[in-house]
Amino acid sequence: MGMYLTNLLKPLDTSNLYLKNRLIMPPLATSKAEPDGSVSGDMLDYYDEKSKDGCKSLIIVEHSFISCEGKVSERQLSVAEDRMIAGLQKLASVIHSNGSKAVMQINHGGSGANSRVTGIHPVGPSSVINPRIAGEIPRELSIEDIEDIIKAFKKAAIRVKEAGFDGVEIHSAHGYLLNQFFSPLTNKRIDRYGGTPDKRIQIHLEVIKAVRDGVGPDFPILLRLGAADYMEGGSTVKDSKIAVKKFEEAGIDIIDVSGGFCGYILEDNKEQGYFSALSEEIKSSIKIPVILTGGITKAAFADKLIFQRKADLIGVGRAIVKESDWAKRELSEA
Repeated sequence: MGMYLTNLLKPLDTSNLYLKNRLIMPPLATSKAEPDGSVSGDMLDYYDEKSKDGCKSLIIVEHSFISCEGKVSERQLSVAEDRMIAGLQKLASVIHSNGSKAVMQINHGGSGANSRVTGIHPVGPSSVINPRIAGEIPRELSIEDIEDIIKAFKKAAIRVKEAGFDGVEIHSAHGYLLNQFFSPLTNKRIDRYGGTPDKRIQIHLEVIKAVRDGVGPDFPILLRLGAADYMEGGSTVKDSKIAVKKFEEAGIDIIDVSGGFCGYILEDNKEQGYFSALSEEIKSSIKIPVILTGGITKAAFADKLIFQRKADLIGVGRAIVKESDWAKRELSEA
């Protein structure tokens, strides 16, 4: 099996996380949670099916909301209350029983949230409409609001750890709240949370510190970064290189590269690994591992991306959603 996939099949051993190979399943929203956000039977079945071939070293579970105001969509997974832990334990167990590690992504939608879903007017770093989700004009967060959000991230991360997951991923991509702080398109603040790239990641550094304080020194923390908006006046890879160095210093274990306000696709680039220009630059700036996801449909191509030092781990999402046995078939055919 996988005779030629020497790079993809090589284990990854960081100080905090051992992965048996370099193939992972990235977070993809399923809308399969119960209406209150708790884990449903459908969701357990879905993750069982996606992990049962045992070929992925890591499954990153879809974005879960840390507070009601940050909920993005109906039937989104919740990590906002302690009562969710029991269901999340079942979810971690299902993935573990199939031989993969499990990480859970935690998120606040910011201006990507919707009052029709939450009953609460959305918030953001500034009162600027979300260029990706074009909903309501958000209310600008006060310093006290920001402190509350940081605490909510910390509590959510503690719940993820208590549920038996192997790590937690902080979501700062695809135009959600932390990404809104990172992007000059939506962050017009003139306090310590806005302005230069260093100031636009101040909230990230405070979230990372709070999460680390909550989960302890040995629990892996990943951060998914919308590394460029690909829009006039938006965030750039230059900003991201500044950011990831600070995230590494702050104790992040793995950087997961994706898009910012462009979302998880690039309209004018349909190549496999279309964010590889970003991931390569980011990887060259830091020592911690980097995940690359986006349009990858062949294991041989994934192997090549690692060989070319574009990334350390490769996420395959939509191909696995379409075909649960994708990894098994691809690895056996190589």
